[in-house]
Amino acid sequence: MAGSTTLAPRASYPAQLVAVAGHALAQLARSPSHSRRAAAARTLARHSLWLGAAGATLVIVLMLAFDRTEIQLMPARGTPALWPIRILTDFGKDVNVLTALGVALVIVALVAAGTHGTRRALLLGFGTRLQYLFLSVALSVFVAEILKYLIGRGRPFVGGKADPFNFMPLDGSGAYSSLPSGHAVTAFALAFAVAALWPRLRVVMFTYAIVIVLTRLVLLAHHPSDVTAGALVGMVGAMAVRYWFAARRLAFAIRADGTIVPLPGPLPGRLKRVARGASAP
Repeated sequence: MAGSTTLAPRASYPAQLVAVAGHALAQLARSPSHSRRAAAARTLARHSLWLGAAGATLVIVLMLAFDRTEIQLMPARGTPALWPIRILTDFGKDVNVLTALGVALVIVALVAAGTHGTRRALLLGFGTRLQYLFLSVALSVFVAEILKYLIGRGRPFVGGKADPFNFMPLDGSGAYSSLPSGHAVTAFALAFAVAALWPRLRVVMFTYAIVIVLTRLVLLAHHPSDVTAGALVGMVGAMAVRYWFAARRLAFAIRADGTIVPLPGPLPGRLKRVARGASAP
């Protein structure tokens, strides 16, 4: 028939899913291409140095002057009335946070595989931001686990007394994995990462992070210096991952002075409409 065209069949859903997953991994592994990445690297190094120096100084001061006093003021470990705090603290547990982010990534991939055009582009853009959140927490937690093993600081009252200088390097047990606090690492990495993408959420996210570290103190899981060190590791880790993304022009832009700023992202309302219409042609 004159004027008719033959449309190439669309790839199957499994093939589309593989393509979406491949795209997500390829964009992270590609070579950095941003022309201002050197300036951003210098800014990252400078900020990390200052933050690290200030944080290390504060950790030492807390160890010397405050840790012992603070843990002696807390209620006894296992106090029944603390059950709400035990529930609340789990919102900062690394496994829980990474599982939630991982599930969200899988859902986005599954939905994106059934969409095309603008819908898929929107979902992939949101997926890139979820990748940033996941990797910010994952990298920070990985570094923290290495530090815990190397430092081997005893948790409050391990050994039977309030001794903030109870160390057993390379012990590897839960009793000697107090520094840095894993919950603080997770909470502050997530808070920094979310705030980096959506600055309007800064107050909410850092309030969440502070609440999480307070639960670790009340439950006698950590010393104040532990949660301070954890906050430092989490924020520096999220900063490093942000640089990795910005250097590849993913979710972030780099200004002439090396400052990294978020790119406009998909709006939640639009994403909901995309998800509802995922099966539409």
